[in-house]
Amino acid sequence: MSTPPITVFGPDFPFAYDDWINHPSGLGVIPKEQHGVEVAIIGAGVSGMVTAFELMKLGIKPVIYEIGRIGGRLRSEKFENATDVVAELGGMRFPRSATSFNHYTDLLGLEKKPFPNPLTDAAESTVIELAGEKLYAESMDDLPDVFKEVADAWAEALKTEAHFTEIQTAIKQRDAHGIKTLWNQLVNEWDDRTFYDFIATAPAFKKLDFHHREIFGQVGFGTGGWDSDFKNSMLEILRVVLTDCDDHQDLIVGGSETLPRGLWDCSVDNAEHWPSGISLSKLNGGATRPGAVKLNRTLNNAILVTDQYGNEREFPAVIATCQSWLLTTSIDTQESLFSHAMWMALDRTSYMQSSKTFVMVDRPFWKDRDPVTGQQQMSMTLTDRLTRGTYLFDNGEEKPAVICLTYTWMADALKMLPLPVERRVELALDALAKIYPDIDIKSHIVGKPITISWEADANFLGAFKGAAPGHYRYNRRMYCHFMQSQIPDSERGIFIAGDDVSWTPGWAEGAVQTALNAVWGVVNHLGGRCHSDNPGPGDLFESIKPVDLDSA
Repeated sequence: MSTPPITVFGPDFPFAYDDWINHPSGLGVIPKEQHGVEVAIIGAGVSGMVTAFELMKLGIKPVIYEIGRIGGRLRSEKFENATDVVAELGGMRFPRSATSFNHYTDLLGLEKKPFPNPLTDAAESTVIELAGEKLYAESMDDLPDVFKEVADAWAEALKTEAHFTEIQTAIKQRDAHGIKTLWNQLVNEWDDRTFYDFIATAPAFKKLDFHHREIFGQVGFGTGGWDSDFKNSMLEILRVVLTDCDDHQDLIVGGSETLPRGLWDCSVDNAEHWPSGISLSKLNGGATRPGAVKLNRTLNNAILVTDQYGNEREFPAVIATCQSWLLTTSIDTQESLFSHAMWMALDRTSYMQSSKTFVMVDRPFWKDRDPVTGQQQMSMTLTDRLTRGTYLFDNGEEKPAVICLTYTWMADALKMLPLPVERRVELALDALAKIYPDIDIKSHIVGKPITISWEADANFLGAFKGAAPGHYRYNRRMYCHFMQSQIPDSERGIFIAGDDVSWTPGWAEGAVQTALNAVWGVVNHLGGRCHSDNPGPGDLFESIKPVDLDSA
């Protein structure tokens, strides 16, 4: 018998979302008198689109509000004067363990291929340049022993300090009780401690010198360096590595934005109430509604949504999938719609900054081999220079290639924030020229460069959540908000979803899982239920709910 795979099954809330959405009975039913009822969805990212798509299948009419463009932080920007050549400004690598997210990529028939992370076959080769020393590698075996020592220390620290092997075994077996027994202990131990605290105090690292921690922070393993996360809660990191989110990743050919846009246009033949061939696009008249700017409760207990042009519409339920800060900065949200404790959680969410700069090049010239050394001219590059991570994308023989010159987070991203795209390209090329002095990258560039700083976008204010120490309670309030039977009537009917509500921020799987929580919440709010042979997350909540630190 083959070993079950690692999936994003918990660890905080080990519910099988992938099984739920794949079950032949469907997600549930609502009373017939509710068929065709309108429910507002604020935000047309992947969370908003999954919520809308599943509610539509149940006979509900999702009305989607979007102030920008469909896709959210799955934003695939096309280069001018090229055919389907894109820069992935937001989500660009998707773990195979993200089985709920991948349900929708498979549903739409999207093509995927391995992402060129460092030291993977997809990257072909990797260059690590630290403190001016350049190392070329096509596998881990090509690197000096110090890198293996760092990798071994990280693996040992996870096993000895975080029950890594035992929890992963329980995840593979979908043993919710086993997961919770071990994970709840870690929540108590690590909620108020940082990632760097873990590295600095783990015996496996303490027996090594500071240079080993420095290497781990600068280049890391899997997806690259970890030091931008050092100040975050260690729980955030444990969730990523326990569920293999940092390993075995794919990209979506044609761009990740094809997923939310595909759900918008996807025709459904067996939806409840609606005619065959219905789609979100058809239900919304071919376009999303303007951005929502105000939410308030009406006298008849509905929620009134006002758009940016002053149009008003009442709904029995609203799902806000936008970035949580927007509920206080861009959307005039009636204070009584959430408890003061929930407002505290929404406002205290900590966001990571992120910057990327891309150029299109005439061909994947980096694959040319040096006749003397046999090495590729250029490689996926990790460095302590301004660029930090440089990724290379080959789009095939008939298309130009793409270089992500620089992908940075936090302080490194803030260095780019005030700079125009031309200056960002100049600085990146200057840094890369010191690593590859014999390559004229500029001679290969075609078209205009593309860049983004997510913290400068008024509709996002950051790339994704990075929970600070002590923030577990906030995250729990947000994640569990779809369970509304114990809250006042004045706070019911508005739901929140998105990756910043999830336990796995920055990963689209978290956006999908919280979207499905909201679907369950809306169905329950409208008097519906799940099928007895396919209980939803709310039906099993009491047996697998996230640990409450205030009562543990």
